[in-house]
Amino acid sequence: MTTRRALDDFRLRFGDHGPEVVPLMLGGMGVDISNTDLALEVARLGGIGHISDAMVPTVTDRRYETEFTKEKLKKYKYNVKNSDKSAVKFDLGMVREAQKLHVEKTMARKTGAGMVFINCMEKLTMGAPKETLKVRLEAALDAGIDGITLSAGLHLGSFALIETHPRFHDAKLGIIVSSVRALALFLKKNSRTGRLPDYVVVEGPLAGGHLGFGLDWAQYDLKTITAEVLRYLAENHLSIPVIPAGGIFTGTDAVEYLEMGAAAVQVATRFTVTKECGLPDDVKQEYFKANEEDVVVNTISPTGYPMRMLKSSPAIGSGIRPNCESYGYLLDANGHCAYIDAYNRAVETTPPGDKLHVWDKTCLCTHMRNFKVWTCGHYVYRLKDTTRRYPDGTYQLLTAEHVFKDYQYSTEHQIRLPDPEPQPPQKAKGRAAAPETLADDV
Repeated sequence: MTTRRALDDFRLRFGDHGPEVVPLMLGGMGVDISNTDLALEVARLGGIGHISDAMVPTVTDRRYETEFTKEKLKKYKYNVKNSDKSAVKFDLGMVREAQKLHVEKTMARKTGAGMVFINCMEKLTMGAPKETLKVRLEAALDAGIDGITLSAGLHLGSFALIETHPRFHDAKLGIIVSSVRALALFLKKNSRTGRLPDYVVVEGPLAGGHLGFGLDWAQYDLKTITAEVLRYLAENHLSIPVIPAGGIFTGTDAVEYLEMGAAAVQVATRFTVTKECGLPDDVKQEYFKANEEDVVVNTISPTGYPMRMLKSSPAIGSGIRPNCESYGYLLDANGHCAYIDAYNRAVETTPPGDKLHVWDKTCLCTHMRNFKVWTCGHYVYRLKDTTRRYPDGTYQLLTAEHVFKDYQYSTEHQIRLPDPEPQPPQKAKGRAAAPETLADDV
């Protein structure tokens, strides 16, 4: 009888002489959900861990007691009640300092045979899309990151922004696409740099967070898209590792893609309920409790991309005032964000004395900062089957090592439960730290 192979029977190698790692990549989850602790544990175990540079000044304020957000608010406090946010800009030196601090502190703690990458979102426009992205990319390279994954956009000009950097050919550079068309367009536009991506993450319709699809996402299938990408690369004689992502819930799921010709897989949802993950523990319990009908794909993100999240996310319908003077990560070059328009419409139509709700968009910056946007993969409702339930109905948190090794060694779609642990003392439910802002819920 033939035993189905496990993920550990494969290895990912970058180039003929590059490093070899377990073909398991932790997806980049902002804001500080795939945090330093989680990424480093995946790297220690021999895989690839992702940190995220989403709202990185805010992340360093929380982790390293910097005051970037406070200083920005102080500078633009006069503009809080003004709907015109065109004057609100990030100091590029501050952005560089925050990014370097985040990456350097992470890389200084790195152990094991794996690698640590950083996820950089093009849609974090920050009032100066090209300039702020260039600074973030350069600072990550300066600080010694192993690789950069370009996400949330086509990134047609991103390679050109860093082509003169000393580490342009040294660090691993990858892109996330959801179609062959997007990949072909990227390769064509970046051909003049003479630099192919070191890997391509093919993200399917069951992924968490922002999706590279419209609301017709259910008509697409990750295996079909992956096969199309593999075929395109073969026909064009391009040897680029392909890494499928979205809905890969077991080690056997992963092996099925590797047997198709993929080089590795990217996973995230199962790591959201680990002790190392940056989500608050009470939010992790919400993920465990979720049922399939609790998951929704909506259009409340100001980026214009659909987002998958739990429909009980506190951010949905919140009427918080736009908080761009503190954050402003989604302001475009003209100081515009779709949430500002949505908020102003709600203010105009809400009768005096009624609680303000904004349903069509949300203030992603403030709510992501406070862990109130509960983004998740489609199979979040299966998390309850990966652990043990305590008598009071709560669930035992997992370790990143347990989840990683379950992917690495399991076969036949089996999921190994953790060894039982005593239930920890219940913490009093507390509100997340108040944002550095004058704009509270209305």
